[in-house]
Amino acid sequence: MPYRVIDSFEVKHLQIVDEAGNVDESLFKGFSEELIKSFFEKLILSRTFNSLCLSLQREGRIGTYPSIYGQEASQVGSALALSGKDWVFPSFRESGVFLSLGYPLELLLRYWMGDERGMKVPEDMNIVPMSIPVGSHIPHATGCGWAMRLKGEEAAAVCYFGDGGSSRGDFHEGLNMAGVYKTNTVFLCQNNQWAISMPRSRQSASRTIAQKAFAYGFEGIQADGNDIFAVYRATLDALEKARSGGGPTLIECFTYRLDDHTTADDASRYRDPREVEEWKKREPLIRLRIVMQKLSLWTEEYEREVEHRATELVNSAIKKAESMPPPEPSEIILNTCHTLSSQQKRELKEL
Repeated sequence: MPYRVIDSFEVKHLQIVDEAGNVDESLFKGFSEELIKSFFEKLILSRTFNSLCLSLQREGRIGTYPSIYGQEASQVGSALALSGKDWVFPSFRESGVFLSLGYPLELLLRYWMGDERGMKVPEDMNIVPMSIPVGSHIPHATGCGWAMRLKGEEAAAVCYFGDGGSSRGDFHEGLNMAGVYKTNTVFLCQNNQWAISMPRSRQSASRTIAQKAFAYGFEGIQADGNDIFAVYRATLDALEKARSGGGPTLIECFTYRLDDHTTADDASRYRDPREVEEWKKREPLIRLRIVMQKLSLWTEEYEREVEHRATELVNSAIKKAESMPPPEPSEIILNTCHTLSSQQKRELKEL
């Protein structure tokens, strides 16, 4: 018997604004001036927060910190597409997502100061505490999306992780279940090209990460992760699909980590500095600024005002975070389980 094709797929790459600031008019016309300015202001806030956190770490005022420099568009663009009903499952490198969703800055700072109360999420926010173990939260997002589907909710669970997370078993288990049960889940992989010192080329022989979704029975798409317009559009489409019962989507945001993996890393030991310099020319703020100039939405004075407001906001949050009293030792026991076990009650009494 001759061979026959059982199935085939294609991976699409979405870009709305290229590196020179040229716009695809057919896809760009849905973006309002208000939304574009929101993109810019959240990018500036995220970069300001990131820069000040790096300074705080060097001064010994916070612990190890993971920079988001270069990845802001993947975080801000996707976060601003969310509704208040969607649930967010972040990894440890999502400060831009937290800030875009209005998470209290002083709490986020307090977390990086080593205080777990920083991840005590306000009741009106659908964000779960960030996952430090790589990829372990992916099945959680699948389960949440499955629950939403069973309950008929018009909402989605959005899970953030990096290219390193796509090499973990949790990734494959989570996506497999999501495909089987057509869960209301959006998997957003920030492919920043490096899993600490492991380059993307050594992690998988697949040409893209997006194509892995097709093995599990649903769509994967690659977006230019430094094009905030493409990220927003890809996320919005995936959310609408999930909320309407169309099942999950894997979005690969093709971006780059311009800083070290964390402040405990030295990327110069394994990464060619010429590669970093080339990617700096493609970072998201440059092309957004070009687009805004063309639309007469940007001036040097406007950017200075935005930077000033962002700096004041973060500095005020730093003061609040550092003035918070330290946690009580009893909170180690009281915040572990909803109902204390007999052993915990004894421990609390001894404490």
